[in-house]
Amino acid sequence: MTRRSFSGAAAAAVAMSGPLAAEVRPDSGGMLVIHGRRRFVVGLYQLPKIADPWPEVRDAGFNLVHVGASREELDLAARHQLYGWVTVGSIAPPSRSADESRIRNIVESCKDHPALLFWETEDEPSYQWKKPGARIPPENIIAARRLLKSIDPVHPAYLNHPPANLVATLGRYNGGADIVATDIYPVIPHGIRELYALWPDGLHGDLLNPYISQIGRYADKMRQVAGPSRAVFLVLQAFAWENLREKDRDPAMVLYPDRHQLRFMAYQAIAHGVNGLLFWGLDFTPPDAPLWPVLKGLAAELRGLQDELAARPLPLPLGIEYYDTGHSLDRGIEWIAKPSRGGVLLIAVNADPHVVEAAFSGLAAFQHCEVLAGGGGAKLHRGTLRDQFQPFGVRLYRLTR
Repeated sequence: MTRRSFSGAAAAAVAMSGPLAAEVRPDSGGMLVIHGRRRFVVGLYQLPKIADPWPEVRDAGFNLVHVGASREELDLAARHQLYGWVTVGSIAPPSRSADESRIRNIVESCKDHPALLFWETEDEPSYQWKKPGARIPPENIIAARRLLKSIDPVHPAYLNHPPANLVATLGRYNGGADIVATDIYPVIPHGIRELYALWPDGLHGDLLNPYISQIGRYADKMRQVAGPSRAVFLVLQAFAWENLREKDRDPAMVLYPDRHQLRFMAYQAIAHGVNGLLFWGLDFTPPDAPLWPVLKGLAAELRGLQDELAARPLPLPLGIEYYDTGHSLDRGIEWIAKPSRGGVLLIAVNADPHVVEAAFSGLAAFQHCEVLAGGGGAKLHRGTLRDQFQPFGVRLYRLTR
């Protein structure tokens, strides 16, 4: 593995060998620049509930974990060639002195640790279940970031929003964030009983789209909130909603995202231009659940595409013609193109819940097409690529001259 493979051992050894942490900043498109290189983040809020999670997380291809507010926790991440992020909270006027002291102590202790990637203030500060109004006002978050920057100007501040509230409401928090995220967890069984953060219709998100393709809508919403230069992350589902219930769980309602769903959600977010993916919920996922092996496989796949995912998008003169499959067309194919090994990686996803058949035109500059993970026997012929996508299907094409 080379240094260009961000999550590899050699990369981390180089990145973490110095006495001080390097500057971490979003570039003009929001991608994090770490040690002078653009990096796509794939991280975990919690470690899996297995016997020895750290090596397995590293080997799977993740490059970031949420850690406690101590150098010891960051040391543990560094020993496993992982970066960490630390939560510091916010500053409320009634407790300003104590809050400032707490944040200052954490930051001064950890700011020069080479494994530190960014700080987090509060989670979902704008959100209260079943009632309007912010749980934590923007001023408290902005005050915390101002203090963070005065002590540590080289690490960004991260803020995760709920999949709710107006863009204008969330935008009021921008003074407290360099990285903006939202968490959206759409794999929910029909008929689930009332549970915190679910709306009365049994859904987590509140946009019109009830399918897993709502991920793309929330990615777009967060870019509206963040603007062009802040990083945008999506927090995706690594749990079953029923397992969040503290008692009286219904085993028939325990539903985890499967491989097909996780891959679609990740690649649709990428197609909509996010700069990183985080996964939440492994604290509530038992070790014998099917989810962790699937999530590991996805992380390994993304690690193999690290250079492409971190690169700036390429403008392709792509046209799409659809063929009738007996269904209406709603969203259709969504895509992004990135430079790849002297050619182009075209990431395409079917955002419809039905089979879609499409032909991509405008590819006359390319002679060869390799279909990567996702299968299919599509052929490039005279600048046109025709393929059939299953519902919420994913295709990765490497196009070369």
